[in-house]
Amino acid sequence: MVEKTMTIEEILRQDEGLANILLASGMHCLGCVMASGENLEQACAVHGIDADALTKQLNDYLANK
Repeated sequence: MVEKTMTIEEILRQDEGLANILLASGMHCLGCVMASGENLEQACAVHGIDADALTKQLNDYLANK
């Protein structure tokens, strides 16, 4: 399960397929140093992405695997 308080690094450790969703949302910094320091909500704020909608999309992906 993905939560907004998780870092990008923690999210990617759950399932590498989540990277495609993050990239498609406009978050192209998956490998940057901030991926281990910022949580999903913070990264979404920087990129102008709706954190709740992205979290739902990531969790829907995991639920449908």
